[in-house]
Amino acid sequence: MSIKALFLPINYFSLFRLKWNIMRKRNVFVRIYYFYLEGFRSMTLGKTLWAIILIKLFVLFIILKIFFFPNFLKKYETKEEKQEYVGNELINRAMPQNK
Repeated sequence: MSIKALFLPINYFSLFRLKWNIMRKRNVFVRIYYFYLEGFRSMTLGKTLWAIILIKLFVLFIILKIFFFPNFLKKYETKEEKQEYVGNELINRAMPQNK
């Protein structure tokens, strides 16, 4: 192998065409999956941002639900009692009684 051969530029277009021909023969869903997989692999800052987003979603939906949204229907046993409670709450909140 000569020194000249080591420094030849890589023909990226031909590599792209080869990869495109292989990908074109696959299923649409497989191509979509690989599209997102390759995009996620090439991310640097994006991975950190996705981690932050997932942590925030976990805090919003799991932690806040535990502390700020108690289960009011837990004290009722049957389905009819729960329906009665919800119906009364909806009516009372829509038309509050003057005290």
